[in-house]
Amino acid sequence: MRILTLGGGTVGRWIADMLCRRRHSVTLIDSDPEIVRSINSELDVRAIEGNASQSTVLFSADVLSADLCLAVTGDDEVNIVAASMAKALGARRAIARVYAPAFRDLSTFDYQRHFQIDSLLSLEQLSASELARAIRNPDAIPLEHFARGQLQVYEMDVAAGSAAAGKKLMELQLPPSVRIGSLAREGRMWIASGADETRAGDRVSLVGMPDAVSVARQIFGGEKRRRKQSKVMIAGGGETGYHLAGLLGREDFRTVLLEQDAKRCEQLSKLLPDVTVVHANANRRSVLEDEGGGTVDYFVGCTGNDENNIMAGVEARELGASRVMCVVGRPDYANVVGKLGIDLAVSERDVVARQILGFLNEGAIISQSKLPNGSIGVYELEILEGSAVTQASLANLPLAGRCLIAAIQRDGFVRVPTASDVLEVNDIIVALIDLSDADEVLSLFHSD
Repeated sequence: MRILTLGGGTVGRWIADMLCRRRHSVTLIDSDPEIVRSINSELDVRAIEGNASQSTVLFSADVLSADLCLAVTGDDEVNIVAASMAKALGARRAIARVYAPAFRDLSTFDYQRHFQIDSLLSLEQLSASELARAIRNPDAIPLEHFARGQLQVYEMDVAAGSAAAGKKLMELQLPPSVRIGSLAREGRMWIASGADETRAGDRVSLVGMPDAVSVARQIFGGEKRRRKQSKVMIAGGGETGYHLAGLLGREDFRTVLLEQDAKRCEQLSKLLPDVTVVHANANRRSVLEDEGGGTVDYFVGCTGNDENNIMAGVEARELGASRVMCVVGRPDYANVVGKLGIDLAVSERDVVARQILGFLNEGAIISQSKLPNGSIGVYELEILEGSAVTQASLANLPLAGRCLIAAIQRDGFVRVPTASDVLEVNDIIVALIDLSDADEVLSLFHSD
């Protein structure tokens, strides 16, 4: 594929190198002549000097024939404008990296829709999602990125005395904005269909709007027994720590966040009213002891500094934390952290690499990934003119048990579809597809 990378800094250079190693044709634009000379001499990449947000520079980089444009400069505004221009000038897909949470906050303004960008990627938010999924359930369906943060996925066991035990899914009185994504039983996971009958001990995933998911949980949870809250301590209140704290629901987790900057603590306490924000240095053992670091179920180091994350994690492990996780950027630390008692190290580079590789698709597929169990794929699909899926309602399409449409994005709004919905051209959907049926199911989304 032809990839256009805008920005030759640490992230841009690494992405360009990764893609050219996979034999993609990569062109890179950067305004620094030294960076351009270095990349041209060291990588098998065509590097061009210029401003990525100028049309003449984009034309010189042959933006018209680009399959994918990745705007990853160090400036959020430049990335958004450049990605928008690349899309308008002919790039098939355009993605912009953003840092500030405001650009992903749909409650104030929809930047992605307004600028006609296919995706806004935040390395920090992606890392937080990876950590949150590891805390909630490693096999959980990752929809935080696909559904633009508007949907919730909640996994739970079917209680023996619940209203759902022993009934078919079609018989349950679920809220209209909730779908059952998957069922897991005896080590096997599959896409749920209305004919599936739930048993006590099954694990189900509820996909929908947060309020509706809370209602649906009572149907599967039996009597109102308060679930034991897991204790989570987060070291570092930067963007990764902030996103992680926000992704962990207050009903299931009691979260403490340690941040050494007083002004940032004030901001976080307003943004995260259900989180205990403590003004403290997480790298001091005495602080971890005083704040109960040795009694937590999960300790997560995401201070923005690899060494500080590792050291805080080691201290928490020695104090008695059950599971220790941290964000580690340097690849040469990968073999070290496990020996130090750290259970999981999340690399921003690895996380964003999986996202970018998922965008290297043709036809209706915008992006794809698969669940850790290996049997279910998560696809982001664009509905094309002439595709078979526009010819009938979801209930009348041959999808049952093979594909679940979990979300529809239409006119900038994301919602959970009903059986009577008919997909329209230019809709963006999120679909769970059984990988053994993927080719046949995806053929329904391709245009004639």
